Amino acid sequence: MESADDLRQLVVDATTASTAEARRAAVAAVPPSLIANLLHAGLAEGPRPAALGTGVAASPGAASGALCLTTEAVLDASDRGEAAVLVRDETTPADEVGMREAAGIVTARGGMAGHAAVVARGWGIPAVVGVADLRVADNHVVLGGRRLDEGSAVSLDGSTGEVFAGEADLAGTVYLPELDVLLSWADEIRDNRVGVRANADRADDAARARDFGAEGIGLCRTEHLFLGDRLPLVQRFLAAEDPAEEAAALDDLEVVQRSDLVGVLEAMAPHPVVVRLLDAPQHEFRGDTAEDREHNPMLGTRGVRLAILREGLYRMQVRALCAAVADARAAGAEPHASVMLPLVATASELALVRGWVLDEMTTSAIGDALPVGTMVETPRAALRADDLAIHADFFSFGTNDLTQMVFGLSRDDAERDLMGKYRERGVLDANPFEHLDEGAVAPLVAAAIRAGRETRPGLEVGVCGEHGGDPRSIHLLVEAGVDYVSCSPFRVPVARLAVAQALIAQGA
Repeated sequence: MESADDLRQLVVDATTASTAEARRAAVAAVPPSLIANLLHAGLAEGPRPAALGTGVAASPGAASGALCLTTEAVLDASDRGEAAVLVRDETTPADEVGMREAAGIVTARGGMAGHAAVVARGWGIPAVVGVADLRVADNHVVLGGRRLDEGSAVSLDGSTGEVFAGEADLAGTVYLPELDVLLSWADEIRDNRVGVRANADRADDAARARDFGAEGIGLCRTEHLFLGDRLPLVQRFLAAEDPAEEAAALDDLEVVQRSDLVGVLEAMAPHPVVVRLLDAPQHEFRGDTAEDREHNPMLGTRGVRLAILREGLYRMQVRALCAAVADARAAGAEPHASVMLPLVATASELALVRGWVLDEMTTSAIGDALPVGTMVETPRAALRADDLAIHADFFSFGTNDLTQMVFGLSRDDAERDLMGKYRERGVLDANPFEHLDEGAVAPLVAAAIRAGRETRPGLEVGVCGEHGGDPRSIHLLVEAGVDYVSCSPFRVPVARLAVAQALIAQGA
């Protein structure tokens, strides 16, 4: 099955047969890649500009526009009504204002689980990352040995990883009613046995996820709510040396966090929303020029570690969330929120910070305790899942970081040079940041689920890493016994189909 016409005929035939067996066979017959292609624009048939480089096909779809090297340039192009392609060495949360307005994104560094790729997939923006031949300067780039000045036309295909010089014609997406019918059959097969949630951080992202059929938010990344005009507040908190200045910065952050979370909760109510407290490495907020920049920030003072050093941070976020829940209830919504603690490695870390979270809840306006769980993303957490489950109401596997730590590979660097050579030489048969590793990571997830449920029977378990939207990985995760997968909103339809196919393959 290769085209929309093939899918349309399949659905017509299954509808005519009008049997559960025919619908089940139709769901099993459709390759998830076809669904992904139908949801994103591609390059039009016919002549194309010269391809100058190839990188990791990080987010599907095609784009064409003016080459922009800064967020400001993207915003200026948007004000002029022009499409823009943001080209950076690598992106950070500080770039997200421009990324959201860009028609496409290209980076010299990064991989499938890096910042640019994850954000682009979440927003449905075509992206190519880890382009080895790309060199970014102040007012131009060099790609494939050719200089391209800022403002010149560039194009990209996020499905193939190609980057082109010049403007390319794009083919639009086509709404296919039969796709909605097929996905409704997939949902019948899932029958609430394995849910599909979305990774979404803003109210508009949550609304889009619901349109795609998401049954909740499995990961709301609060660091993505600290951008734009909020960024100076975070920087002020991180730089504060005086307790009074730190408290003042947290008070200001609490106001905006509360406002943002109300929108997310109302957009997704009455479905569940898992709110992950701040997890991003500090350099993503401080900037590369910070004097105290860590040598290895992804393994540095982030997540629960930062919270233990700066106790007021997570307490503030919990107060903001509880107030947001109260606000949403007052507005007539039925929000269902839970708190997730990131980068936990020991049960004592989890117990300590969970205690702070519960303290704040008991003095909040909501009058009840929200579920508190942990993100399982360090190998130690997975290996000691039985201990963690004593203090966790739920688990959610962050498979991006878990893969990085199990392999000892940087998820932002390995795919640029190393991964291609490993694949060519047969060292690895698949990119473990794209497809869940069957040799160690998948068995580790499965073992952690079993151990957690031995301690706490009925423990809810989800997956919020990008593997939650990859069909090949979904089969392994369903087999491991997860209760839901969570992925970027634009991958939700693919996940709905893939979960149903995994259940069919298991005879469920």
